[in-house]
Amino acid sequence: MAIKEIKNKERVINELMLFIRKVFSEPEICAHAKNIARKHLGKKDAVVLIAEELSSTTNVKIPLEHSEADDLFLHLLIDLVKDETALY
Repeated sequence: MAIKEIKNKERVINELMLFIRKVFSEPEICAHAKNIARKHLGKKDAVVLIAEELSSTTNVKIPLEHSEADDLFLHLLIDLVKDETALY
């Protein structure tokens, strides 16, 4: 693996760790994020809509140009909500 790829993966991990710390310090973010995902699930631009609403209503700020960590988080959130609906 090239040094550039290693540095990029390290940056992604650091971004995710920062986000996880926010969730641990403000656990209501998790429930709020899942509610937002439920609201936009199935819409054409669901990822963008979720990111925009989450950024505007919490201290989690997802820029318009999503990083790899942002995409990982948003897709994980959508998967969690889909799994939740599949259980019922």
